[in-house]
Amino acid sequence: MSTPALPSVSLSDAERDAVARLSATAAEDAWRLRTLDSYYEGMSRMANLGIAVPPALQAVRTVTGWPRLVVDALDERLDVDALRCPDAPEAEEALSAIWAANDLRNESQLAHLDALVYGRSYLTVGVGDDGSPLLSVESPQHMSVDYDVRTRTLRAALRLVSAGSQRSATLYLPDQTVYLEGSGDGWSVADRRPHHLGVVPVVRLANRQRTADRGGSSEITEEVRALTDAACRTLLGQEVAREFFAAPQRYILGAAESSFQGPDGAQRSAWETYIGRYLALERDEDGQTPEVGQFPAYDPAVYGRIVDTYARLMAGVTALPAHMLGYTTDNPASAEAIRSSEARLIKKAERRQRTFSAPWSQAMSLALRLTGAEHVPVVEVQWRDAATPTVAAQADATTKLVSAGILPAESEVTLERAGIDRAQRLRIVQDRRRSAGRAALDSLADRFSGHGRTPLDKGMAA
Repeated sequence: MSTPALPSVSLSDAERDAVARLSATAAEDAWRLRTLDSYYEGMSRMANLGIAVPPALQAVRTVTGWPRLVVDALDERLDVDALRCPDAPEAEEALSAIWAANDLRNESQLAHLDALVYGRSYLTVGVGDDGSPLLSVESPQHMSVDYDVRTRTLRAALRLVSAGSQRSATLYLPDQTVYLEGSGDGWSVADRRPHHLGVVPVVRLANRQRTADRGGSSEITEEVRALTDAACRTLLGQEVAREFFAAPQRYILGAAESSFQGPDGAQRSAWETYIGRYLALERDEDGQTPEVGQFPAYDPAVYGRIVDTYARLMAGVTALPAHMLGYTTDNPASAEAIRSSEARLIKKAERRQRTFSAPWSQAMSLALRLTGAEHVPVVEVQWRDAATPTVAAQADATTKLVSAGILPAESEVTLERAGIDRAQRLRIVQDRRRSAGRAALDSLADRFSGHGRTPLDKGMAA
């Protein structure tokens, strides 16, 4: 009789190599990810040219918030509406239950936001304490993966967590998940949990992939960072100019030195001189009064025009409408002009929806497999409309499709086209069933009442 093999408490050579390789990848990406995070949070420090800003004012910070606008304007149009299984509609209830149990309505927004800020985010699929599927959103600041470009799958993934001197890690492999604890300069195995999925239970949401960069790239591009720095420097220049030139500069010609001294011969302060003393100057020994003049004050609108120029450049680079960046004109734009200016942003959001659909479908399929489902259907992700149509416009378009016979009035697709969310659609379907049941009972009552006897009377007569 053979005894079952105990799980190894030490890493194999292949596992040790994977941990070392993925740890090095995480260390290489750390600085870039922190930089992107600082721009999104408005905490980045722009480079000071050291020309117009004196040392005493170098600590003054100016923030435009443009990187956050670039990301949030796109993220706000990425809302998962429903999960569909065209080949197995009965599986949709299980998918909805998994989605709700893991609060993915809110967690999905975190995944999309991190993917747009950092260029990628991750979903881990496992089993909770109660045995149900557990989906978690992981930041790329804590996760690194070994990606196979040819098969477009993951060979391994590593999640690193550090809290003071304590270190822990999770190594995800195609056949098992290994939990590690920091031990000196190395790692020791705390637990091993086989899953037998045949794939790494980690899914990556990559933003703006290229053939040479499958890892994805951030929406906070080099152009966005450069224009943000330039706008911040301009605003800082405005702050400096306000300190030096808020009050117009004046000059005095032909004044004696005593005009700037007190009765005791002490030099008066600049404020005293500016405000009071030289406004009442005495004549000199020749009877001449000093000539007093004023330099033209600086025009702060110059800085505003420069920032507007940067805003227009930012709008062109990011596909954001100029009004979202604070650039406005004297004549307000019409509703049609606003919708036209959002065309590129809407198309950009639709591309991201298509890009993120495959990772969500893969993650939900893995979750269904963990429930023990014998057949895992293809999961389709349905997104909210990335455009910003009015409720009246959606209702009008849907009514025309129903009137033309293209859509049946009772179809759930009709409700979707009208902009009604999933929860409301389910309530409408239930209300329709109740209404249909009441209508059927009323019809039966009318039929029997026409003959003078009810179904109960007929039963008693029989």
